[in-house]
Amino acid sequence: MSAVVVSVTGEDQVLPFTVEALDVRGRLVRIGPMLDAILHRHAYPRAVARLLGEAVALTALLGAALKIDGQFQLQARTTGAVELLVVDYDLPENIRAYARYDEAAVAAAPEASPAELLGHGHLGLTIEQGIQNARYQGIVALSGQGLEEAAHQYFTQSEQIPTRVRLAVGQVIEGGKDVWRAGGIVVQFLPSSPEKRRHADLHPGDAPAGADIMTQNDDDDWLEARALVETVEDHELVDPLLTSEELLYRLFHERGVRVFESQSLVDRCRCSRERIVGMIERFSEDERRHMIADDGAITVTCEFCSTHYHVAPAEVGVG
Repeated sequence: MSAVVVSVTGEDQVLPFTVEALDVRGRLVRIGPMLDAILHRHAYPRAVARLLGEAVALTALLGAALKIDGQFQLQARTTGAVELLVVDYDLPENIRAYARYDEAAVAAAPEASPAELLGHGHLGLTIEQGIQNARYQGIVALSGQGLEEAAHQYFTQSEQIPTRVRLAVGQVIEGGKDVWRAGGIVVQFLPSSPEKRRHADLHPGDAPAGADIMTQNDDDDWLEARALVETVEDHELVDPLLTSEELLYRLFHERGVRVFESQSLVDRCRCSRERIVGMIERFSEDERRHMIADDGAITVTCEFCSTHYHVAPAEVGVG
């Protein structure tokens, strides 16, 4: 299992907040040591690292809202240079992430944006609440947009909640070396009054194809909250010298912002020797024999944390 990286300076945390005067709730995530460990473990090219960093930040923002004992997963499968993007969030704090990409395609476009790397495909957001509970999955088609826009489409189509998301990933110099950092903020319009709830409703989806839809999420409070979030600069989201509380105060001090207990995030893979052995045992005996390498062992490497497991054939019933 990968080493556990825990922040001791207030980083690697999701901070929930509310701005009651604007009827919005939100979360702010700031990720430092945890993300740096994940990205350096695989030595991803800069463009791929940036995209995976955005995916980790988005997964943390969305998953932290779930008050369940379960798992949340973000997965993108595409025809772009990054073919597969997976972030697993084992609630309440464990995160692991992995990207599979075409090395030649990435090398040919080293400055490609996250949207360009994704290309076309689909983004899946899955909630698993255990064997006894239902599995929920939302799907968003990827057609050249980035993760921010895909998240907005998800909330419009699936949740029908006016939502604004901002994501940022970058490198800062700490201790004489470049360190990856990511940040993100999400605000959602959740009015309490019946009148405001009517204005927040989105169209029911039964209009004829091609018809112009007039959405009613133009409440003044929501427009103000959304406009404030859109002023957030990338450097503010990744600046290690700017605390989450200070950033929220910058944004909402005129309206008043209240924060709640933060949720820590930990770089921890769910792989283990027991899981690996169990996986190998599901193969036929003939297949297990073909897995034996020249050194006489079966070797498995976790795609997420790069841990190497060496399993003796006798452990999986191969004499």
